[in-house]
Amino acid sequence: MTAPLHEPTAEAAPSAIEEAAAVGGNAKPVQGRSLGRIAWERLKRDRLALTGGAVILALTLIALLAPVISNLVGQDPDAYHEDMIDALFGTPKGSLGGINGDHLLGVEPVNGRDIFARILYGARISLLVGFLSALVAVVLGTVFGILAGFFGGWVDAAISRVMDGLLAFPQLLFIIALVSVMPSDMLGMTGSSVRVFVMILVIGFFGWPYIGRVVRGQTLSLREREYVEAARSLGAGRFHILFKELLPNLVAPIVVYTTMMIPTNILTEAALSFLGVGVKPPTASWGQMLSNAIDYYDSDPTYMVVPGVAIFITVLAFNLFGDGVRDALDPKGSR
Repeated sequence: MTAPLHEPTAEAAPSAIEEAAAVGGNAKPVQGRSLGRIAWERLKRDRLALTGGAVILALTLIALLAPVISNLVGQDPDAYHEDMIDALFGTPKGSLGGINGDHLLGVEPVNGRDIFARILYGARISLLVGFLSALVAVVLGTVFGILAGFFGGWVDAAISRVMDGLLAFPQLLFIIALVSVMPSDMLGMTGSSVRVFVMILVIGFFGWPYIGRVVRGQTLSLREREYVEAARSLGAGRFHILFKELLPNLVAPIVVYTTMMIPTNILTEAALSFLGVGVKPPTASWGQMLSNAIDYYDSDPTYMVVPGVAIFITVLAFNLFGDGVRDALDPKGSR
């Protein structure tokens, strides 16, 4: 006969149980993750989006610290350097538009103003208009979109027709006409401040229907969910449902479309300044610099390349970051 299989003794059983209990006691409890944390973990895996976000952060710091940085390099954006200009042709002396240790990106033709300092100050105008006009559009689009989607009926019909009309309106032509007839003094502001204020309001006003249509569509879907019906059955009022139940669930699409809207607003501001209806000289603007560089594109191409590259990098960074945010918040959504 074969020997019987070894069976655990009475003394061995308790030790195994104690070991399993010890292992179980040292194990970390399972923790739930919020939607924001899940989205952040997805975003961290997107290197292009993180690169775009880092560039946006750097540009924002550069715009905020433009006076400090220009003082560190010893350049004033409005100071003329005639000694750097060829008296015969009006172009910068030296190669690559006069780039040297004092002028890191060269100087402008004719007047010799430092391009690096003007790029720094131009970033303030572009980002200011881009961010604030997007804020105006988001506030208006969210309010009207959620009202149209939630109440429906004649409210939805009226708001939707207004959005259709604004989307069909020639925005750029209206801004050009409006800025051209605006007074030089308004609400205590003068010069370029008036034009920046008008551009922010008008670009934001004509931009809200884009996000309003998205918010309306999402609200139409969310208002039929179970948690909304539960809130109604418990006696919650309309404003409670709007701002406590629906609005938190609309944050993701609002954030995504905001990141997509900012680069469009920056391009609009650059186009207006390029056409001469943006900020007034001597206030620096990337679009204005591109407009001035047209006459020197063959003799001093650096003057055109520098602001063009600045606009390209800024818009590309926002687009990369916006794509990453969209994928992080809605990984199953189609592009």
